[in-house]
Amino acid sequence: MNPILTCWIIDDEPLALSLLETYIRDTPGLRMTGKYNNPVSAMQDIVTQKVDLIFLDIQMPRINGMELARLIPPETKIVFITAFKEYALEGYRVNAFDYLLKPVSYDEFLTTFRKAQEWFAAIAKNNSGHQSPLQTDAVFVKSEHRLIPVFFKDILYIEGLKDYIKIYTLHQDRPIITLESMKNMETLLPDMLFLRVHRSFIVRKDKIQTVNRNRLTVANREIPIGRTYKQEVLHYIDSLS
Repeated sequence: MNPILTCWIIDDEPLALSLLETYIRDTPGLRMTGKYNNPVSAMQDIVTQKVDLIFLDIQMPRINGMELARLIPPETKIVFITAFKEYALEGYRVNAFDYLLKPVSYDEFLTTFRKAQEWFAAIAKNNSGHQSPLQTDAVFVKSEHRLIPVFFKDILYIEGLKDYIKIYTLHQDRPIITLESMKNMETLLPDMLFLRVHRSFIVRKDKIQTVNRNRLTVANREIPIGRTYKQEVLHYIDSLS
C-alpha cells in the first residue's frame, strides 16, 4: 500500500496556487498541509514542520525558489514548478525531485506524484528492516531520462567527469550516469559514510580494501589519492587503528 504524502505549495502567483490546490484535492493519497504565497513565511515554517513534498516556484520576491531549496531538509522532496526552463539544470543541482514547466497539466502533475509515491514506498520498505537512517537514506538522481533513488548503502564509489558523474553500486554491473557536479554530490552524501579522496573520486569508507601510498582500492579498482585530500585520507586510516 502506497503511503499518503503531505505537501506544501509555495508560489506567489494566485492562479498557480489555485490550480495546484485543485490538483492536490483531486489526487487520492496526497494531502496539502501548507500553502504559501510568501516564501519568507514558508522559510520560517520549514525548520519546525515536517512535510514530504514541496511544490515550489522559482521566481519570487525577497528569496527565490533556488535559495529556499537549499534550506529545505533532504528528506523533503522538491518539485520546481516554473515558467522558466533555463532553471532546469540548476534545479537538478540542488537535488530537485522533479521540474515541471508552467502551465502544468494534471497528467504531468499526476506522473510526478506517482514517482514520489514510489520513492517514499521504497524508503518505507527499506526502513522496515529497522536499520539506521543512514543505512536507508538515499539520493535521487536523473539518469536515462528518469529519476531514480540511489541508496547510500549500495554505493561503492563515485567518479566525476566534467559535468557528469558515474555512481558505481553493489548490485549493478554498469555505473549510473547523471548530470551532476562532484561538489554538489559531496554535500548530499553523509560524512560518516563517504570520503573525498581525489577531485574526481568519492569513496564509501567501509568499501576501501587497501591503501598504498598514493592509491587505494575499492571493488578491486585502483583509485588515486589526490594531494589535496591525502591528509584527510591518512587521518581516516589512522582513526581505524
